[in-house]
Amino acid sequence: MNAEFFSAIADIEKEKGIPQSYMIEKIEQALLAALRKDYPQNAECARVVLDPVEKNVEMYLQKEVVEEVENPNNQYTLEQAKEIESSVEIGGFINEPVDTSRFGRIAAQAAKQVIIQGIREAERNIVYDEFTSKEHEILTGVVSRIDPRTGAVSIQIGSSSEHTEAMLSAGERIPDEQLRDGERIKVYVIEVRKTTRGPQILISRTHPGLVKRLFELEVPEINEGIVEIKSIAREAGNRTKIAVESNDPEVEPIGACVGTKGARVNTIVNELGGEKIDIVRYSEDPAAYIASALAPSEVVDVQMHEDGISCRVVVPDSQLSLAIGKEGQNVRLAARLTGFKIDIKPESQANS
Repeated sequence: MNAEFFSAIADIEKEKGIPQSYMIEKIEQALLAALRKDYPQNAECARVVLDPVEKNVEMYLQKEVVEEVENPNNQYTLEQAKEIESSVEIGGFINEPVDTSRFGRIAAQAAKQVIIQGIREAERNIVYDEFTSKEHEILTGVVSRIDPRTGAVSIQIGSSSEHTEAMLSAGERIPDEQLRDGERIKVYVIEVRKTTRGPQILISRTHPGLVKRLFELEVPEINEGIVEIKSIAREAGNRTKIAVESNDPEVEPIGACVGTKGARVNTIVNELGGEKIDIVRYSEDPAAYIASALAPSEVVDVQMHEDGISCRVVVPDSQLSLAIGKEGQNVRLAARLTGFKIDIKPESQANS
């Protein structure tokens, strides 16, 4: 029976990835708790040892040999001890074997519950460790359920060896994006938290990090560090602005991100459900950077204010609405991208 017992522990390691040492520790704790339930008067001297090498389970009451017995449940006099083991001396111990067939149903059930809990805890730790390493990365998931009341979506996501379910809340969904059961989508892992119910994986489709990681996947020059993403401003489902810079004078950063006939950026746009993406050139010169950020509008002049955090931008009269954008979106994203407050004026009022 012991051989089968340790074989079962080995199978748990193979099937669930739970180390045998962890399970042995938990099982020892469980059996010890059960032994103490069956021998409450001997609880202090109860011992359980699992030896995976010899495939042996020992359960015994370890009683101390003393000159004068104060607790007969846990101690022997020297005379009593020598009847069991002739070589024992004062201060030694007698290991009195336990008849495991005496284990009561309640004690056995308690042991079983501790073992089950140990397996669950180990599984949760494995999932937590696996997905913690995936924070701020993209994972591909499968839509498993959509709550029609709240709009939250259950996503089955997987890493290299583990799979678990994560909840894509309504607030982290791209507005108006239609998802279907069984559909494969990419999600951004914001954070992995430990909770009493197991690891909680917070995922998003609206986070700017999703766009950043998608560009890293699609543009080799970004992945290799030749082209660098300096800033991203996003209003999910509508428009994203991304500022890029090349560390190689031979590589044009915007062209690398767009790809031949727009292939690279179009792949990302399709993944985001048609979200518009403006790729602009980063510059250490604030005026040049702000002018680029207001694309697709033309810019006549950028006047930086003395406070260092705001500016006045002059655009052609015909480009005013384009510079501001629908409901102010273009200038709002440009301000977030660059970190400057932007006041736009048409050329006809530039001197007023």
